[in-house]
Amino acid sequence: MTTENTTAQAVQPPAILSYVKDLPNLCSLAGLACTLLAIYFSILGIYYAAMIGMVWAVAFDWADGLVARRMKGRTGEDSTFGGQLDVLIDIVSYGVTPAILLLSYGEYQPIFLLGAFFMLAACAIRLSYFSTFGLAGGSKYTGLAMDNNSLILVLVFLFEGLFSSGVFSAVLFAAGVGLAALNVSQIKTPKLSGNPRNVYILAAYTLAITAIYSWKML
Repeated sequence: MTTENTTAQAVQPPAILSYVKDLPNLCSLAGLACTLLAIYFSILGIYYAAMIGMVWAVAFDWADGLVARRMKGRTGEDSTFGGQLDVLIDIVSYGVTPAILLLSYGEYQPIFLLGAFFMLAACAIRLSYFSTFGLAGGSKYTGLAMDNNSLILVLVFLFEGLFSSGVFSAVLFAAGVGLAALNVSQIKTPKLSGNPRNVYILAAYTLAITAIYSWKML
């Protein structure tokens, strides 16, 4: 009886919140906080602030993987939990957030629901495919990786002042749907976040985008 009780205790999984202490997971949650701010400011129509939130969400998304690869002593369970957390946050960061941005900028007109659905559906399908099959050949994604959507959209938004709101809403619609098509295409793209040089490039890009949009808000 004692042996059975000991065995039962041994197989008990860790407490849910015990994984919050894991540094890569803290990076993931910091990215989720940035995503929430991006959604909040998109709904309010403060799009420059939303762009800052979106690019920092990508920065923290890349940071969690970088930190995880350099940490010692992480178990297989830590990696599995972190991977699941990352995918779930990605759906919000790269699916829900751009969809809300498009809806808000389109003043919630019904036609923009269609574009928002395509973007959100492509994100769910793309991430489900990756969770099932992983990297093609161990080094490349099948379809455009979702983080590229945010990096490209914040760049596109720099040109917003050159167009009327009606014209730019169409540009944003086309960009979002076009990226969604690339997300679920069969093109092979490299895993950019795995290269330390690319991490430095993203850091510079993030700081530059933050500075530009902060200046625009002044």
